Amino acid sequence: MFTLYDDEAAAVGRGIISRQRDFAAGRWSEERLAAHQLEAFRATLDHVREHSPFYRRHLADAPALLASLSAEDLAAFPFTTKDDLRAAQQDVLSRPLSKAWIFYETTGTTGAVTPCPRDNTDSLHNNAVLTSHYETILRPYGEDQFIGVSGPTEMHAFGDTFGEVCRNLGIAVAKMWPHSPMVGFDRALAAIREIPLTGLFCTPGMALTLAKKAVAAGLDPARDLPVEVLMLTGELASPALLAGIGELWGARAYNALYGSQEASLLGAAAADGHLYTMPVINHYEVIDPAGDAPVEPDADGVLLGELVVTSLYQGLKPLIRYRTGDLVRMREAAPDRTLPAPVLEVLGRTRDELSVGGHRMTGYDLENLLLAPFGGYLDYQVVLDSGDDGADRLTLRFETPGATAPRTDETALAAVRDRLGVAVGVEVGTLGSITGTGAMVSWKAARVVDRRTERDAESAAALALAARRS
Repeated sequence: MFTLYDDEAAAVGRGIISRQRDFAAGRWSEERLAAHQLEAFRATLDHVREHSPFYRRHLADAPALLASLSAEDLAAFPFTTKDDLRAAQQDVLSRPLSKAWIFYETTGTTGAVTPCPRDNTDSLHNNAVLTSHYETILRPYGEDQFIGVSGPTEMHAFGDTFGEVCRNLGIAVAKMWPHSPMVGFDRALAAIREIPLTGLFCTPGMALTLAKKAVAAGLDPARDLPVEVLMLTGELASPALLAGIGELWGARAYNALYGSQEASLLGAAAADGHLYTMPVINHYEVIDPAGDAPVEPDADGVLLGELVVTSLYQGLKPLIRYRTGDLVRMREAAPDRTLPAPVLEVLGRTRDELSVGGHRMTGYDLENLLLAPFGGYLDYQVVLDSGDDGADRLTLRFETPGATAPRTDETALAAVRDRLGVAVGVEVGTLGSITGTGAMVSWKAARVVDRRTERDAESAAALALAARRS
């Protein structure tokens, strides 16, 4: 409603909605998109040079004008890193904090807290594009939806973003934080049943934790909870995990969003389940994570490397060539997909890669491989050991209803052993709270117990957080 009192914001909102609708409908040519991105990239450069103390210093030796978006021209502009943001703090901002409409910050579980405020320009661009994506998913569920939003903290954009997007779509929302002492999991489960809720926005860990609490209360999530759609974000989510969570809840599970507090929204799902880029509001590069050169596409045209993004809107904290620290696979747009944008697979943080049996694997690919043979579980964890012969051994720990063995495709499990070249065992037991900490730390810290190495700082942070939640 604030746009009724702000003519400038109303005009910005109408403009981004019009552009995004045209783009989503396939009415933008490659030439139009390229021209839009170059013009917007230049506008962001001008904006931060004039208004951000950090970027005034950071870009002092960069060219006055960006000639094109070619790799050669972009290379003249330095990357922005997480360490830059931690060191610069409010100097990164391109407007005073008083010009924000809301203040968020990072959680600080794995490094210094950094401010992530939003102004109206930021939220209008991100939420308009996100609404366009989610309309393709949620419209088919009808007019009587009521969706729960369960985010990580009160100082996170999670609740406001998804609440506003649902409001844009005419969908009612209940914001509930099960980890809050004023709510708790018992009340959250009761609210799901009493309202009743037809969908949930939450992390994969929260979806599993809610299901575990439901089973402990004598409920079958698929039978006794009314949820039809799970919009999952904030953690690694491979296709195999999504399938497992969807089966557990009797619902369709989407890897709904990719982004960060620092860089805002970078990708979102659409009706076909793919995670799409947002090229109207972001510029994307994929670079060698060990260096700074752009990667070359493979034989199928897929780019594999670290994602680098630049904001194409001039809000309170636009970022230039921001190294996300995340490994991605990016595929070009295809004519048979829901949206005419490149598709992302977010493979985990660069430091989440693991060596198993001499095979270097991303968290996404390892999770997808290991969970594919199994079903009927409530949660999982990976344990890595070295045997007396020095060979790697892998154990999958599952938590299941009634402590029964998970449903297992033995042929598929044998294929996993062959693929990795290691012994793969299966155990059943109670896993505790640590597996639900992925959104606050990392997939590896939450899901992997690697006894071959010393415990690192993120693993220690995950254990401390799990202890507080217990």
